[in-house]
Amino acid sequence: MTASILEARVPGAAPPPRPLRGPARAPDTGALRPVIAGIGFRHATGTDEILTLVAAALRQADLAAARLTALATAADRAEDRAIRAAAEALGVPLVPVGVEALREAGRRGVTRSVRIEALRGVGSLAEAAALAAAGPDAHLILPRIASPGATCALAASGDEP
Repeated sequence: MTASILEARVPGAAPPPRPLRGPARAPDTGALRPVIAGIGFRHATGTDEILTLVAAALRQADLAAARLTALATAADRAEDRAIRAAAEALGVPLVPVGVEALREAGRRGVTRSVRIEALRGVGSLAEAAALAAAGPDAHLILPRIASPGATCALAASGDEP
């Protein structure tokens, strides 16, 4: 038998906090949603640059590092040593995203790079990878940010916490 919130409260204690709202929380319950970091990067980009960019993205979105549940990138780049080492250092899985899934999710992206659009058929690889890995109902928490050799975007899954 589970106790309701009211039964679990200690008499005289402050009421439980109201669920927070925002793109990283489910709209109906305020529950935390899984957060995916989509990563685009050049071949010469190192692990430290990717890690620094992910940390900056989480800070900008005001999210704790523990909220990050995966890194995602284009399937043809998922074997690159730098991205694999970054995922390992963060303790999260690396999700390779195929071309069609990138293009489908890319329609929901908000930023455009002419170069990436010509190469990949999406405006932002980072946004498309994050959205694709987070699911069909995912929303961007943080649009693409960039460092000299990489881009990062954050997405939260849809209605499921």
